[in-house]
Amino acid sequence: MSGGMNGDPSKPGVRGGRHRLLGPRGAPPPTSPTALGPALDPPRTSPPAVKKRVLFVCIGNSCRSQMAEAFARAYGGDILDVRSAGIAPATIIQPLTRQTLAAWNLNLDDHFPKDVDMVAREPFDVVVNMSGAPLQLPGARMVEWIVQDPIGQKDSVYKSVANQIEGLVMRLILELRTGA
Repeated sequence: MSGGMNGDPSKPGVRGGRHRLLGPRGAPPPTSPTALGPALDPPRTSPPAVKKRVLFVCIGNSCRSQMAEAFARAYGGDILDVRSAGIAPATIIQPLTRQTLAAWNLNLDDHFPKDVDMVAREPFDVVVNMSGAPLQLPGARMVEWIVQDPIGQKDSVYKSVANQIEGLVMRLILELRTGA
């Protein structure tokens, strides 16, 4: 077998003594991005967009607002900075909330119920209220979602509520992405 594959220019071979990546013999490798061609130009990046701050509120911050926060983080984390809170926070996140979100591979291990007063000092662009109670936070656009409270219900109700919240969150993300 003749040697050209290993780069020995004195021996003819399949590549004629050329290095595998250098192209024609003696041609220098491209040095500028434009020499690489359009397919290899470095990606053009736009400046990072400012994330919209969104707060999801329900009564106990144990079911609905936690679900909304989890979906928003999973689907809109690139454009959203999300929190959740309750107007009368529970002591724990309901086990069925955790179990239901696990079906979507969403984890709430580091989450806990928070009082809306804990986060009210933070600025929010959008506040989504699922509590059914009047709520005002200065400077924020208020959005009301009518979503059944699944507390004390069967797992099928939790799943139905999670499906509804997932759709509402996706619609909100789309609206915020397009500026509509």
